[in-house]
Amino acid sequence: MTVVLKSSGWLALKLLVFGLTSFYLYRAVQGRTDWFALFQEHDNSRLRLLVFMAAALIPVNWGLEAWKWWFLARKIETVSFLRAFRSVMVGLTLGFITPNRVGDYAGRILEMRSRRRIHAIGAIFLGRFAQLVVTVMAGSLGGFYLFWHFYWPEFPWAKVSIGLFLLAGNAFCFLFFFRATLILAMMASFPPARRFLPYLRVLARYNFSELGYTLLLAAARYAVFGLQFGLLLSAFGIQLSLLQYVSGISSTFLLKSIVPSFSALTDIGMREVSAMHFFSLFDEPELNVLSASLSLWFLNIVVPSALGLIFVARLKFKKVSE
Repeated sequence: MTVVLKSSGWLALKLLVFGLTSFYLYRAVQGRTDWFALFQEHDNSRLRLLVFMAAALIPVNWGLEAWKWWFLARKIETVSFLRAFRSVMVGLTLGFITPNRVGDYAGRILEMRSRRRIHAIGAIFLGRFAQLVVTVMAGSLGGFYLFWHFYWPEFPWAKVSIGLFLLAGNAFCFLFFFRATLILAMMASFPPARRFLPYLRVLARYNFSELGYTLLLAAARYAVFGLQFGLLLSAFGIQLSLLQYVSGISSTFLLKSIVPSFSALTDIGMREVSAMHFFSLFDEPELNVLSASLSLWFLNIVVPSALGLIFVARLKFKKVSE
């Protein structure tokens, strides 16, 4: 009887996730007639080639994320790369319908079998933190370039102060990443946070070389993501120098990463606004930037989330082992 109840509950949960994700996917595409119209206006062989090149990088993008997760998850249990990739897809789909993509944690944990799988929270956090460190570093450089050339021309010393502030921020990010024990110590000194310590203690098990490798994987994925955005911007007629491309893209990614969102559906609002603002500094048409930004979101979030529904449907209730 208990097994039947568990099976029924598991089926109901999968149906709920499937229904919510399908609804969000429908809402994401429905009403984007402005984007489809812009896409048709630029319908030519060059656009199709560049969009195809960006789409071809989708498995590379998420493959790098899966590799990063496979590498980090080994501290919890031994997993194959295929299972790591599947868990990333499940996490992406669940994250599509949850605030700030917290469903990513649940999706990856559900694919683990060890009784210690709850400790995977720390490994997932470390992977996301690595991605944030890279985003902050690249975004700080790109943002400072834009700030120096387009903001407060009459206050050069203010720009120097901003630069020093960004440098200090990056130093703190690297310090906390490579000395994760500082995070644990801070949590231990804050009573309300102590109950989360058992889930994050795995952070102390990664040595310097492992953390460096994780950061390298995060940087590689960031580069792929940035390349996709650059290809799409070029596809829709944005012609800039390499430095301008990099500064605009990295600033957009930085602003998007530090602003909380309700779900992947609301992610596009911040990405669109920030991208249009930063590239308008170079006198580029906002509608063209909008097309590229929406295409990036569609290729890297909507399409993989839809494919992830296949893996969600195949999830089974597993009795965890030691």
